[in-house]
Amino acid sequence: MHNCTTHSDCIAEALHRAEEICDKRDLRFTDVRRKVLELVWQSHGPIKAYDILDQLDQRIAAIKPPTVYRALDFLTENGLVHKINSLNAFVGCSHPLRHRECYFLICSDCGEAKECCNLDIVDAVAKTSSRNRFEIKHVTLEITGECGDCRGVH
Repeated sequence: MHNCTTHSDCIAEALHRAEEICDKRDLRFTDVRRKVLELVWQSHGPIKAYDILDQLDQRIAAIKPPTVYRALDFLTENGLVHKINSLNAFVGCSHPLRHRECYFLICSDCGEAKECCNLDIVDAVAKTSSRNRFEIKHVTLEITGECGDCRGVH
């Protein structure tokens, strides 16, 4: 389901965008945050915090679960990764700073999650919230099904 043609290029681009965002916001993009973001992008699918922990180079620091969760919180708060709540996993954001409202198509066979955008969905959520006098803090819609690759449809 992903549209990556050169995997190393998309990882490099994600790291470059993260550096720009952190510089612009005067935030520290530490070695641990950088490595966690790189590992999220390496999987190109949802990855759990403990899988990240297992892959981290122990020479960076004495890495423990809270360190990974703090890095993931930082990356999520700054729009660099999304949390897929139904999977308790994380994916890289393909377009940080452009918007925070997106939805994911999650393949129940291969586990890949594709980030999609549709202003009609965002508008429908906003109108429904307004009618109910509900203030939106964050929207993440997760749709589970089977991707075309797993179904053999190209």
